[in-house]
Amino acid sequence: MARRPPQPRYSRLDRVNEALREVIGDELERIDDDLLELVTVTGVKTEPDLRHAVVWFDTLKPPQDVAAALAAHRAQLQAAVGRQLRMKRTPELSFSPDPAIAVGTRVEEILRGLRHDEVPPPAGDAEDGKP
Repeated sequence: MARRPPQPRYSRLDRVNEALREVIGDELERIDDDLLELVTVTGVKTEPDLRHAVVWFDTLKPPQDVAAALAAHRAQLQAAVGRQLRMKRTPELSFSPDPAIAVGTRVEEILRGLRHDEVPPPAGDAEDGKP
């Protein structure tokens, strides 16, 4: 009898974070608020005691306005989590723009800012033809 390769094991907290991300993302589609259009839930980080969770998001609108709108709808989002997930307690949600998106955008800006003539030519490509 052939043995199956070991399946990757994900921690309970990783599974809770992913389930919360999916439920919150689905519920955001149902909320009628112009500020919450085109908001993507990029991740959730739940504390080990499940009392608090930070929901990271990305948006094309001003992040501070979107965070305020999400906070205003927090009770509705938490209620959806409570209805859809079987958990001992529903974590209190807080919302924050995803820092990874801002860092990636900044790196992209820096790379675009480099002018082609500032980049040194590779070794051996001297203009006079000598290595």
